[in-house]
Amino acid sequence: MKRVLLVLLALVFLLAGVLVVRTLRFDSRQVSAEPAEPFPVDATAAAGRLAEALRHRTIAASDGMRTEDAAFQALHAQLVAAFPRVHAQLEHEAVGAHAHLYTWKGSEPGLHPVLLMGHLDVVPAEAEATWSHPPFGGVVADGYVHGRGALDDKGSVLAILEAVEGLLAQDYRPRRTVMLAFGADEEVGGHDGAALVAQRLRERGVHLESVLDEGSPIGVGLVPGVAAPVALVGVAEKGSTRVELKVRSAGGHASMPPRQTAANILARALVRLEENPFKPELRGGTRALFEYVGPEMNFGMRLLFANTWLFAPIIERQMAGAPSTDASIRTTTAATMLEGSPKPNVLPSQARAVLNVRLLPGDSLEDVRTHMRKVVDDPRVEVAAEGDEASPVSSLDTEGWRQLQRSIRQEFPDVLVAPFLTVAATDARYFHSLSDSVYRFVPVRLTREDLARMHGRDERLSVDEHAAAIRFYAQYLRNTTR
Repeated sequence: MKRVLLVLLALVFLLAGVLVVRTLRFDSRQVSAEPAEPFPVDATAAAGRLAEALRHRTIAASDGMRTEDAAFQALHAQLVAAFPRVHAQLEHEAVGAHAHLYTWKGSEPGLHPVLLMGHLDVVPAEAEATWSHPPFGGVVADGYVHGRGALDDKGSVLAILEAVEGLLAQDYRPRRTVMLAFGADEEVGGHDGAALVAQRLRERGVHLESVLDEGSPIGVGLVPGVAAPVALVGVAEKGSTRVELKVRSAGGHASMPPRQTAANILARALVRLEENPFKPELRGGTRALFEYVGPEMNFGMRLLFANTWLFAPIIERQMAGAPSTDASIRTTTAATMLEGSPKPNVLPSQARAVLNVRLLPGDSLEDVRTHMRKVVDDPRVEVAAEGDEASPVSSLDTEGWRQLQRSIRQEFPDVLVAPFLTVAATDARYFHSLSDSVYRFVPVRLTREDLARMHGRDERLSVDEHAAAIRFYAQYLRNTTR
């Protein structure tokens, strides 16, 4: 027995030694970068141009709504007037109904182009009378540009155009071709905008050096255990799938019900799915996030993330405790629509549920179908699933990633850079076949309160943050094109 205890004690010390050594070798992945080159920005004038863009009610068609064609046309006319050098020196192509593709030809056409993206459409503004400033008023007040689309995503589009206009004014000539793609239906799927742009580039045989679209911001206080702001760069995004469960029956009068109605059968299926979610797994962009921020934490947290081979189950269990973090480690299922009988005294001849399933990269539509059928385990419940697969995870060993990380650190030297899994959908998902370096990032500092305004009430963007975004895009373009 004594010998067994000694062996166990030795194993404990060996394990502790391994954990400590791995923690001490868990080095920072942040790059050192020289200061950004000066780039003059008239913050007041830039804020005014963004405010004007917010006055156009560019809401994409959805759920029976018609597209605001006149608003999109007026916005484009404004952009032509506000950025004359862009529209005089870059090639412009209209794509779909209201999307746009610009090409700034480089001096070395053999180099793969870089693509910057954004979208011109916005979501509707609910309860407009309750906003502090009219959502489509384009008001500049108290150091902010107020209005729907300030954050999502006209702020990015205008900042990109401001940067290109400024570089053109300096007579800057890129070696590498630059492309700008601005969709007009991202909020409803991007099928008439970004998808068509990607298709057009594929047909031309274009391979992109890198793609930078909207995404997560520089999070202030968003990453627990990390005091510094963190630039959360989306390296992948979850897929979005519509799953329909359907139960058919003979129907009839509710005064003589069978033991189980179609609604009962459907309800049992939904309960089973709720009680048997997809398994959590720390992988892809979420694992990479901790590989980048872990070395910046205290020793205890560093030990945890330096040894995910051992502590992954503990991390997963902790993350599963909140919806915001649970979504980053598993394929999620949410029942969003239910349908049964049209009258209270009539048995439903059909009961139907629609679920929104967000696929973790690595899970497929077929995995969803298989899981649903296995969990429901009832042949009376029909299962159909269709939608978008999760994106691949972009490489972190490319020149595109290195230049993006360098550009962020140059313009925001106090900020950490970390990969991230984007849980919502963006137009970037259409471009993974064109590049190994597809990233999603908005170069502005936002708190949790700021994020709540996106798609919510009182959306706004700081005038100073908008100016910083312009300087970032200018530096990023200089880094990637010369």
